[in-house]
Amino acid sequence: MEPTSLSKRAQNLKTSPTLFLVAKAKDLQAKGHDVISLTVGEPDWPTYPVAALAGHEAIEKGLTKYTPASGTIELKKSIVSRLKLDLGFDYATSEVAVTSGAKFAIFAALQVLCDPKDEVIIHSPYWVSYPTMAELADAVPVIVTCHEDSNFKITPIQLRKALNEKTKVFLFCSPSNPTGFIYSKEELKALAEVLKDFPRVHIISDDMYNRLMFDGARCAPHILEMAPELRSRTIIINGGSKAYSMTGWRIGWAIGPKQIIQAIGDYASQSTGAPSSISQHAVIPALDHGEPNIKETNQTLKARLSAALKEFKSIAEFKVFEPQGAFYLWIEVKNVLGRNYEGKKVETSKDFCEILLEKFFVAVVPGEEFGNPGYMRVSFAIGTERMIEAIGRMNSLVGQLK
Repeated sequence: MEPTSLSKRAQNLKTSPTLFLVAKAKDLQAKGHDVISLTVGEPDWPTYPVAALAGHEAIEKGLTKYTPASGTIELKKSIVSRLKLDLGFDYATSEVAVTSGAKFAIFAALQVLCDPKDEVIIHSPYWVSYPTMAELADAVPVIVTCHEDSNFKITPIQLRKALNEKTKVFLFCSPSNPTGFIYSKEELKALAEVLKDFPRVHIISDDMYNRLMFDGARCAPHILEMAPELRSRTIIINGGSKAYSMTGWRIGWAIGPKQIIQAIGDYASQSTGAPSSISQHAVIPALDHGEPNIKETNQTLKARLSAALKEFKSIAEFKVFEPQGAFYLWIEVKNVLGRNYEGKKVETSKDFCEILLEKFFVAVVPGEEFGNPGYMRVSFAIGTERMIEAIGRMNSLVGQLK
């Protein structure tokens, strides 16, 4: 066996399963197949005009040079203003670090918080990258499996049981990716009461979907609303990707204690460098003037969700959980497992999703990638007609299982 030049860290790296499935779907499309991709967490609507125009303006005005590693002061001012309007929190610009995507904000936060063997509590179903990002910080991801009886959310009892002297971070997302469920104020207060007993533990609150809500609320409840005393150890993560449909612009941010935020900025200065100057300029008017667009987006998503839920009723074998936010459907497929397709036994949700893609050309993400086998995540950030067609193909597969 030839020796490898790769580090142990590189050898243990895992490809992002959602991005892998996106690539596989595009490969099938290139071969001429009509693939419907319901995998990646990406809006299908364009970046809002006010942001797109600002991007053009940045180029025309020559705003194309390096910025400070942690972002421009102008963008930081817009971020703290937006947070004040949305949640009532007062932060200084020195408590904000702008990063090349919110994913890097989480990655960097774990890098600056964790020492080797520190534990990071992550509950499943989780966003696919959380455990690997913890491992890349030399930390130990502690997975707490959550089930339907708690709407796939961690309970105070589960959290307390997982916490110990090695715990450094509790990382969670609300609305959840992949389920779309939201932690209520009461649930957040109960979790906060547990966390108060463990002063070493930091909280990373992934708020990427907190503006995509179906109940008319401005944004999802926040743990700091219920326990402002946790502010000194809470890092808020957000960005332009989801609510503002700016995925390719790669702009995210972390908000939190000045010492931690300074470290995130320093870490970025030695890794990615400054975020795109053009993207930073573009996201400012989105934050300042994008509210009508977000309201319209939520109405569109709510209508798409309603249509999808109605169509899924035709597949009795599926159990579909109605989300409260984001743009995902979490679907139990356990009733179709153990059957056969063309002589091959469908033993897992991963098997089911592979056949769905390779034979019926619909790409979804199996529950195994989120830590909960027996389920799949379906994005409804897609036109209703294509969604209905995709569900019809799923129904065809289920009907052909013996």
